[in-house]
Amino acid sequence: MPKNLSALKRVQVTSRNRLQNKKYKVAIKKSVKKYLLNIKGGQEEAVKFFLSVLYQKIDKAIKKGIVHKNAGSRKKSRLAAIFHNQ
Repeated sequence: MPKNLSALKRVQVTSRNRLQNKKYKVAIKKSVKKYLLNIKGGQEEAVKFFLSVLYQKIDKAIKKGIVHKNAGSRKKSRLAAIFHNQ
């Protein structure tokens, strides 16, 4: 356990940031799951809606620094490829 005040504060800040980052990552994963389930269902309009929502969430995570920009664009590219290859 850290003993000086600055180290204690860093522990608090990193734990807070870790929880916030986890919320974004879990939201992206849940959206991907909904997107893939709708692709299997064959509902094209719902798939397009979930894809746009997913793009928004990934872009927001990139903007906040939670996901690296190359990782985010790779995710978006793979999701689009799944949509076009169905």
